[in-house]
Amino acid sequence: MNATKNESSTTPGPLRRNSLPLVFGLLLLGALVGQAISGLAGVNADARDAGLQQIGMLEYLTSSSFAVDVAENWQSEYLQFLLFILLTIWFVQKGSPESKPLHKIGRGTDEEQKVGEHADPDSPTWARADGWRRALFSHSLGLTMGAIFLASWLAQLIAGHAAYNAEQLRELKAPLTFGDYLTAPDFWSRTFQNWQSEFLAVASMVVLAIYLRERGSPESKPVGEPHESTGVEG
Repeated sequence: MNATKNESSTTPGPLRRNSLPLVFGLLLLGALVGQAISGLAGVNADARDAGLQQIGMLEYLTSSSFAVDVAENWQSEYLQFLLFILLTIWFVQKGSPESKPLHKIGRGTDEEQKVGEHADPDSPTWARADGWRRALFSHSLGLTMGAIFLASWLAQLIAGHAAYNAEQLRELKAPLTFGDYLTAPDFWSRTFQNWQSEFLAVASMVVLAIYLRERGSPESKPVGEPHESTGVEG
């Protein structure tokens, strides 16, 4: 009876079990608030310098200027994860916990993936199914990340077009059509400056995690694990 009580008392509650996404959600909210406050201050400072009317927070939050700044960051983040999910199927890095073991390149066998007749009793229903349901579930993470990337990239394109033309009109210049903006330096400059930072961050994590450690993190190898150990998490 005491053992049961002790066991139940050590079981994490719902907040603890979901603490990682909750903490990141709060960090996201804090960053958005900070971006809104500083962004509004910047927009109003530019308006004062140009002798234009200043705007309030609600107007700024619903503006194309705020939307494009948010969307261009979101699309690059989801592109980063999409590429990392797909490229780590086939590409490896010896010694990195971010890589699969060197001998496990590829999508694996049905037995390794626990699908179909090899599924466990508690495996997801669609992992036990045949045909399109298993195929769809087998690629659901990549498909979802890709869909979110495309949606946020499209949002960046639409909001960026509106924000760019608003600036053009303020400067008494001709606005661009949607097609012209798609090939304009402003759009691709915004896009590439975000992509390159994401690629650098992932490459740095893959390589630095070979030789450096963070005790207790699943993104790091155990502190005493040899540098050449691959696909081992702490």
